[in-house]
Amino acid sequence: MRTLQDIRKSKADFYPDQSIYAEFACTRFDLSFEDMEDGTGLIFRVSSTTGHQIFGSGRCSFFPQNDATAATLATDKYFSQRIFEQAGISTLRGQYFFLNARHRAHRPPGHERRDALAYFESLNGSAFVKPLHGSRGDFAQPVMSSQALSRYLDEVSQFYDAVIIQPIVTGNEYRVFLLDQEVVYTARKHSPFILGDGKHTLRELIARHDRVLQSHGLSPVPPVSGDADLAETILPAGQRYPIPGRMNRSAGGAMSFATPEHEQAAVALAQHATQALGLRAAAVDIFTDIGGDPASMAVIEVNANPSIRFLEDSDRADLILKIWHHTFVSIGLLRV
Repeated sequence: MRTLQDIRKSKADFYPDQSIYAEFACTRFDLSFEDMEDGTGLIFRVSSTTGHQIFGSGRCSFFPQNDATAATLATDKYFSQRIFEQAGISTLRGQYFFLNARHRAHRPPGHERRDALAYFESLNGSAFVKPLHGSRGDFAQPVMSSQALSRYLDEVSQFYDAVIIQPIVTGNEYRVFLLDQEVVYTARKHSPFILGDGKHTLRELIARHDRVLQSHGLSPVPPVSGDADLAETILPAGQRYPIPGRMNRSAGGAMSFATPEHEQAAVALAQHATQALGLRAAAVDIFTDIGGDPASMAVIEVNANPSIRFLEDSDRADLILKIWHHTFVSIGLLRV
């Protein structure tokens, strides 16, 4: 029987992770896997003796057990934030703003680009900004001046229609993965970093890092702030330069299995959030230890179509199978 590693080795680098995991799960659950797109994994069919389900990558969801409306609401960071607030769930707060005049007749006043600048100033001239419907940490970063915000909005408007601007919050970030309110795993998220090699300047190392990000369709690292000479400093071998802001694995961040100090409260917060949206499968990102208080927590966002590459990297094929088993049972391809 082929292992997960065997299947991974047989695929091209661009082959979608979840397509690999689905094929692996099919080998374990006696289901049929059929690649429907010339070996790219972009569209595939999973079949049993009683029926089949077609999956697609990109904007398609690998979690059909989630209601389409609930999953779509989760992709809008402001809509989900409002739903959480109405349910009494602590959030990071924030406001949304459009970056161009398209469809202006269909939206209320107070959410245009000029309003974004005014709102930014109300946050004392610093904020965390990200695309309203973004993912994988693309263009998610702290912005520390009105001039920097104007440059940011110019750049992000080439790719997105709207952003959400939120107060900057410090704390520890965790992910809680839930299936029907059951915890599959909890993990601590860690910031990406540049690793010195004793030969290249920080600017050169960041440029190399940026080329990798941009090849995957992600925004580059924000310019080095502070000392102007810092960017030209040769970073000693093994020394780390932390990259503030996004902690997404796709943007160079990392995760490790861990539980928050107040685990029961953190899990309850995540469960409340998924219940408020009506999701059966979700990864809930939360901040704990806000402002140094371990008991202070807030929901960052909920992902209804989360990546699980972390589990493969952590050699937890058992959890990958647990997640796909839930999917296959939910859509009637397997019995409980």
